[in-house]
This record gives sequence, structure tokens and C-alpha cells, in this order.
Amino acid sequence: MTKTDIPIPPHADACLALEDGTVFFGKSIGAATTGIGEICFNTGMTGYQETLTDPSFASQIITFTFPHIGNTGCNDEDNESTRPYAAGLVIRELPTSPSSFRSKISLDAWLKRHNIPGIAGVDTRALTRYIRKVGGQNAAIVKITDDGLRMTEVMEKIRACPDMNGRELAATVTTKAPYEWNEGVWHLSSVIRHPSSRFHVVAIDYGEKLNILRSLAERGCKVTVVPAKTSAEEILGLKPDGIFLSNGPGDPAATGVYAVPVLQKLIASGIPIFGICLGHQLLGLALGGKTEKLHQGHRGANQPVKNLETGAVEITSQNHGFAVVENSLPKNVKVTHLSLFDGTVEGMRVTDKPVFCVQYHPESSPGPHDSWYLFDNFVTMMEKRHA
Repeated sequence: MTKTDIPIPPHADACLALEDGTVFFGKSIGAATTGIGEICFNTGMTGYQETLTDPSFASQIITFTFPHIGNTGCNDEDNESTRPYAAGLVIRELPTSPSSFRSKISLDAWLKRHNIPGIAGVDTRALTRYIRKVGGQNAAIVKITDDGLRMTEVMEKIRACPDMNGRELAATVTTKAPYEWNEGVWHLSSVIRHPSSRFHVVAIDYGEKLNILRSLAERGCKVTVVPAKTSAEEILGLKPDGIFLSNGPGDPAATGVYAVPVLQKLIASGIPIFGICLGHQLLGLALGGKTEKLHQGHRGANQPVKNLETGAVEITSQNHGFAVVENSLPKNVKVTHLSLFDGTVEGMRVTDKPVFCVQYHPESSPGPHDSWYLFDNFVTMMEKRHA
């Protein structure tokens, strides 16, 4: 780890520059282009393809703390959206040749195909400790050319990048038009379709992961996905049995400008509502609470959460940089889950309405399956309303 305006190490052909002037050098992988976004770290040991294609990572550069990333290559089945949304990735070791019967393409070639830059050979342990100390900030991955590295120009580009605070990104990743989904979860390179369904769920797409839709379809739900800015009247006109609020990127307060009035009408309708991640934060705002930016965020597939209603500890998959402020919530909102890392709100439910949500990702792609029961709870809630 060095400061700017120093000689480039002879082995390096790429650098990671942070907004505060800190620079890490390494080897370029992926696309030979500049990637700019908020630097963050992810503690998952597997699931790098799912992580890179998670729309919640839009405009972020992901540091993978696990040193061996890319060893199983990439395939056509593990995408969580139609394309990767991350601005770049940082890894410790250069990826080896893929070793998996499911692999169709190497990570390096996959990154090039999608024009995503990366840097390997970085001391990701030191970088992670640094992010934990100073918090998230904008950064850039830059390919060093024969012309050298003009750090002044790089720093100008980094500082021109908008801060994540106040940044609305859900509208940039949402679907452009409604569509229906009936694919269940993957089973060893195959997928089961569920054309007939007991319940109709309208999913508001703020940047959803596909395994959420698969998890709903797997439980007998016909899913209609609608864009983030769909009105309450249009959603209710689809006659849903339940309404799902997806994950997504950016500042929830910025997205809430258009989402909160819609959600307040949907809550008043009495239709069961289930929210995940950004959907959880938007529900918090719609119920009268506030959100705040975390110092470093929670990202990875090994985050401990305590279920306050059962006493159980769940190991969860998470990806968020904002949280609901607990003491801002009204009396009819009960906190159901707390982070065992920092005590932030990880789940809540409304005591007088069929509405609940969690901050983490129970669809577990990647991640453990401790929280799959939440989808079953949503179905049970729809069953009770029908009864």
C-alpha cells in the first residue's frame, strides 16, 4: 500500500486508486478499461459470479476477501441478473484454469465479455482492514498503459463520481416493462417450470436477484415483475395475493422519493407484503422510520443474525450499505432480527398489518439456507388472507 505520485512497481500493469490518495498496484484482469465506484469488500468464499451479477452492487468495486476467486470459472446458470452490474473487482491471486464440470468460460474471459475491469495481486487483507478503518469511499481500477499512469487525471475522475449518499440507482437497474416468471430453483443444470400457481405475487423490481423469483415460483407462486416506478393503482389492478419488494442498489432515501407513497398505499390495502434488502429499507421509510449509511456495510455469505422471536441464530447472506434506524420506527413495528456484528436492524414486522421484511438475503444465492423459511412464511400469510 503506497501513496500516489510514486514510481510504478515493475510487475504492475494496473492500480486501484482510492479517493483519499491510497494506491494498490497489481495485475490487470478482465477488460482493459477504467472502472469507478464505491470500494467495498465481500467475505464470501464462493459465489463470485452471483455476486458480480447482483444489481445491488451497481456502481461498486468489489474486493473479495477470499484469496482464490475464479477457480471454478463461469457458466450460464449462476447469473442473478441479465448481466454484471459491479464496476470492477479486486482479488488476491490470479485465477487459475477453471476446474468445474459446470464451467463454460474463464472468469477473465467472462469479465472481458462484459467489459468489467479487475485487478489481481492486491493485498486484499490490507485493503479490507483499511476499508474497515476509514469506511467506504470512491475508487478506480486503472489499466497502466505504455504512456504510464497520470494519477492527477485518475483522482479527478474518482472525485467526480457521485457519493453513494443520496444516490438513486434502482431506476437504472429495474426492468423496463412488466413480465411474468415461472422458473423454480436450479437443480444440477436443469430448472423446473411451475406454470400453474396457487397465488399471484407482484414483485416490484428495484434491482432484484433472480433466485428470489425462483424461490417464489418454487412455492407455487405466479410472479408478475413490475418496474420500480409502477403506481399503486397499477399494482392493485393486477389483483395480487401478495406483494414482494426486491433488493436493489443506492440510497433508500433517494429511491423512497417515488417508492414510499406507493408503498404506503399498498400497506393500507391489507395485502401481504414481503420485503428484502432495499425493499426492507423502503418499508422502514414508508412506515415512518429513517435510514442511515453504515460505516462499511455488510457484504458476504456468513453474516450472523439473531431471530428475536425464536432465539435462533441464522447465518445469512447480505449485501447492503444502509440500515433502518431502530429508534425511528413507530410503535406498531416490531424488530424481529438483529445483526450480531453491530446490532443493526435485520428484520421487522408490522403488528397490525400482514407486512414483514428482512435486511438480508434468504434466497441464498450464494449463501446458506438458514432463512428459506421466510418464503414459506410469506405463502402462509397469503393462505391466511384467503381463508
